[in-house]
Amino acid sequence: MPDTATPLVLHASAVAVEGRGLLIRGASGRGKSSLALELMARGALLVADDRVIVTPRKGQAPWLSAPKTIAGLIEANGIGILHAAALTTGAELTAVVDLDHEETHRLPPMRETILMNRAVPLLHFCASPYFPAAILQYLKGGRKD
Repeated sequence: MPDTATPLVLHASAVAVEGRGLLIRGASGRGKSSLALELMARGALLVADDRVIVTPRKGQAPWLSAPKTIAGLIEANGIGILHAAALTTGAELTAVVDLDHEETHRLPPMRETILMNRAVPLLHFCASPYFPAAILQYLKGGRKD
């Protein structure tokens, strides 16, 4: 159930795995859509690309969804705007990936960011070919404390 706070519209992308939503944020050109496409190729479903609505919910994690005008669409650099299978109902925010910060630790500390007055696990970008697979597994099974 939404609370009384106003939803945010963020310049970001979002995908979901088994209902667990991932918000992908970063500056323009950092690869938000590219990471979303890679995760989709591995089984994730698109929630939103380019703009993500983040809606607060009383006592629960925020909800991620797409503006109606871009629902089911994702940009593929060098190809164009593509149609994609999407979660039209959205997904609960489970984690945030920040592409503007590169991970420097092999086993990084637990990090959090605050979004809609809620602490959300924060992951930094890792320049490794297995990064999308690791993100997918994180969404499926979580991380050992």
